[in-house]
Amino acid sequence: MLYLQSYVSLVKNNHDFRHLWFSQIISQLGDWFNLIASASLVAGLSGSGLAIGGLFIARLLPPFVLGPVVGVVADRFDRRKILIASDLLRAVVVLGFLLVRTESDIWLLYVLTVVQLSISAFFEPTRAAILPGIVKYEELVTANALASVTWSSMLALGAALGGLATAALGITSAFIIDAATFLLSAWFITRLSVGVSALPAAKHTAATGWQTFVDGLRYLWHRPATLMVALLKAASALAFGGVEIVQVNLAENIFRLGDDASATLGLIYLAVGLGTGLGPVAARRITGDTPRAMYWAILAGFLAMVAGYALLGWAPTLTVVLVATIIRTVGTGINWVFASALLQMTVPSNYLGRVFAFDFAMMTLASSASTLWAGWAADTLGWSPYQISLALAGVSMVTAAAWASHMLLYSRQKAVIAP
Repeated sequence: MLYLQSYVSLVKNNHDFRHLWFSQIISQLGDWFNLIASASLVAGLSGSGLAIGGLFIARLLPPFVLGPVVGVVADRFDRRKILIASDLLRAVVVLGFLLVRTESDIWLLYVLTVVQLSISAFFEPTRAAILPGIVKYEELVTANALASVTWSSMLALGAALGGLATAALGITSAFIIDAATFLLSAWFITRLSVGVSALPAAKHTAATGWQTFVDGLRYLWHRPATLMVALLKAASALAFGGVEIVQVNLAENIFRLGDDASATLGLIYLAVGLGTGLGPVAARRITGDTPRAMYWAILAGFLAMVAGYALLGWAPTLTVVLVATIIRTVGTGINWVFASALLQMTVPSNYLGRVFAFDFAMMTLASSASTLWAGWAADTLGWSPYQISLALAGVSMVTAAAWASHMLLYSRQKAVIAP
């Protein structure tokens, strides 16, 4: 009950966090409509594993390519204005998806996806960087856990509604809804009272921008424990990128409900939402907000991923697929929330934009590589989704071992993460 009160109190008493949270709810609800519609559209028009993988790579690569620019922008300019501009631009871009009608138009879907996610590359690190400026230090884990639950809830609700809406009303409706949510999200962000840049306003030349970026990398290089935390999401993404191909293949070819993959995908993403939402909340009840306990929870998260992917590699029914999905995403949710909280608790505000841009870029690079490999394994090697899942279980085992080794290396330090 105490933990529940902490979430309610944060939303009730913190004006800025409340509006940032409302923005997240609205925007991410539309995001999942968009993802379900896009995946269903590509699967229906082409049916190729590489074509489906191309969609997810188009969603993942822009943050990696733009990482150096994103971090500097988030630390130099008004973070609130960056968020507003990102939402308004994405609303316009999403309407372009309405032009994709036939298989020959798939290239346009890829282009628009790249543009949309290039803009999103500025939004997510900036939102993570602005959070320590609007909540107290002792509220950071609570704020991140609530953000994760919200992401998961909107995934569950958005995926379920997106699957139903796409199946019942057509793909067009999902894209229109997504555009509208970006506009409403932007309005909520205009209500924030903070958001100024973390670095002094100076001459924003290319030279000083490059120096600022290099300075951020140097900060991480000289703090290896912080660097390891900044790579946590990438370690998880080495597996969860490829599982996107597995999920679409299972939905399209093995456990289809109805005329296309939309309904099955909606159920799978509903399970993803449940797992990523329940995992961090349950873990926080056990660990509290202490960094050392969060380290152990992250290790448990990796092990849950191993178990989930292994079970998915055997799943004979859709029910087992959903259970396996919940198990693996419990681990993913724990790692995501605690990694963000640990960085926000230890990294100075003037470095947060660059650190989170690095964090996000590495995650998207790892996820893209995993997605590309899974698509290649399906099309070229002829691997089934079950074989790919078992391979991803092995990848998660390796990353779990790497994190355990890191914990042993730093176990005798008084501070788990260097300031």
